[in-house]
Amino acid sequence: MSTIEIPDDLPDIQVIDIRSGDRSMPFEHRVVPVSQTAKAIKALAKDRPGVQLTDDAILRIAYSAVEPDLLADLRPELRRVETGWLTVINYRAYTLMLSPAVENDRLLDEAHYAADPDTVAQQQVLSMPTAHETDAALVYTDPMDALLDAVDRASKKVKEQNKQEVGRRIVERALTAVPVVFLNSERYPAVDLGLVDGNSRWASCTAHVPAPTGLIGPAKDKERPSLLPSHLMSLPLTDRRSLVREVIKKAYRDIKAATGTSKAARAKRDQAAALLNAMTVPVEVVIGYTDDDPSMGMQRFPAAVRSLLMRMNIGVKVFADASKHGITAEETVTALFDEGELGENAQAVKDVLLGRVDITDPMKTLSLSALRDLRFAFIAQQLTRKEPRLNAITAAKLDKRSLQLAGRSGLVTELGLRSYSTSLGEGIKPVRTALESGCLWKDLVDHEWTVDNVDNDEAVDDLLQRADNGDIPAKLLLGVLAMVALVTSGNLLAPGGSAEQIVNHTVSRTGVGTVIKAILERKEGPQVLADAIKRIRGGLSPRWWADGRLVEPDDWKGSDFNAHLRLAALHGFNPEGETSGLSGTAREEKALTNFQASLTGATNHLDDLVKLRKDNGTTDQLSWTAIEASVKQLRRMSRILDRISEEEPLG
Repeated sequence: MSTIEIPDDLPDIQVIDIRSGDRSMPFEHRVVPVSQTAKAIKALAKDRPGVQLTDDAILRIAYSAVEPDLLADLRPELRRVETGWLTVINYRAYTLMLSPAVENDRLLDEAHYAADPDTVAQQQVLSMPTAHETDAALVYTDPMDALLDAVDRASKKVKEQNKQEVGRRIVERALTAVPVVFLNSERYPAVDLGLVDGNSRWASCTAHVPAPTGLIGPAKDKERPSLLPSHLMSLPLTDRRSLVREVIKKAYRDIKAATGTSKAARAKRDQAAALLNAMTVPVEVVIGYTDDDPSMGMQRFPAAVRSLLMRMNIGVKVFADASKHGITAEETVTALFDEGELGENAQAVKDVLLGRVDITDPMKTLSLSALRDLRFAFIAQQLTRKEPRLNAITAAKLDKRSLQLAGRSGLVTELGLRSYSTSLGEGIKPVRTALESGCLWKDLVDHEWTVDNVDNDEAVDDLLQRADNGDIPAKLLLGVLAMVALVTSGNLLAPGGSAEQIVNHTVSRTGVGTVIKAILERKEGPQVLADAIKRIRGGLSPRWWADGRLVEPDDWKGSDFNAHLRLAALHGFNPEGETSGLSGTAREEKALTNFQASLTGATNHLDDLVKLRKDNGTTDQLSWTAIEASVKQLRRMSRILDRISEEEPLG
């Protein structure tokens, strides 16, 4: 544990009275004996409407309380969520008796998903928690080692990204926790109190606590590393509470031992006082759930908890848009599943949409091959269906009165990119940017369409033929598959000004979906897109339409294809006049560039002539008749340039 650097002009850190916030009077934490939790346990076990707690959860809550006697008199409160009412209680808890979220929702956009065939088991995102049959608890089915690894990584990440000021002051904004159950706990405790909000505050608090030697063995370095969630989650409940007591006692011993006014003594006291101020946090614990539809029981409890999180004040560091879209997408899919809006094979549809499990079998159930672009197209198709109930649920999850394309695009993008979460690596960022510019177009919502198993070149050719024959659903599927292939391969990028410079022409600067829509309407467009699907699937660069046929351009990069595709979207594949779409100023700049380029070429030719004369030993002067026209032309150009340009600067 590193020593706190204390500037000379700051006062000493004082242990703060957690009941009053007073710093002036001496205050001492005291972990009460387990026997004093009996009253709280009895009160929590009392049968009350809206409260559903397992015996293990009751023990966890009572043992976590700094002042367990106060739990006996607490009145549960209600929190409204979309599907019903959550019952909660508020009290102050020992930080080390809580565990951070098994999975951090802020990092959903960075997770690796099983829908990507390149994702290995150790990397992939965990399964979503399910509901306990009768009680307010989230149930996790992954192996405990995978859960502990995930929670440690998430905790380290939030500690780096969102460090909170803890130590000189106590935590005053409540964390939110819920009882959790681990079905495959093996040698570890099978229950815990897990946070659903406040992970950054928890991580900043525990940064003050060194990992106990008994949990990590002898420290290799002089200073022990900070405590990790897995250290705590591996302890039986009573041992965990004993750890809290020992950490607090040691902090007080350090304060008493560090006497004197030296900088080292002061730092030691401040370190211990900061730790004590970080040892407790206010917490709101979910202890029950009542669904608006009694027949649903606890089935929608996980969605209700997540809904509560998304609508809370998450304070210092807001979710990135990608993570928000990911969470909202999962909420939407779960709600559609719960409401029976995913049709036949609903479980397979849900698994394909969420991408958290291997999608090979679910896609097979839907008569589809497990290709990345086919899954993306299926997601787009499912989230552009016109069913009123589907649209109402999705709009509600987006906090919108009506459902717009932009809202659908965000959900489709985040779910679709889960098939590329590992394979694209850092390259996923420009892909996400391009898709977020708008990966859908209005026809996808206006027309009913389905996803066929277009998994080989022959199937693509058949799809192209149907599209050319006026089959609108076939044209839409062709467009979506091509868009996914082009964007994920870097050949269709987010709109930008560089495209116009590449083609010396105005281009379409709309979202990628609108570009694809425009290309589909061009005579040559469907053929270019179908060819791109086949070639990109085969690891080849897409071809372009020129001179009435598909050709493979020399030295084209993704930005070149993007520029020409956006040019064709606005002007067609054979625009008339290279500069007809440019502004007057842009045409002037292009003319000057062309002139200067021609001068460079002329200079090179002149150098070639001089070199040839030297190589041939020619010493005769060129006749005036031979060079008169060239000299007069150069003089004329010089006079014109002098007239339209500034004077040459002196010096």
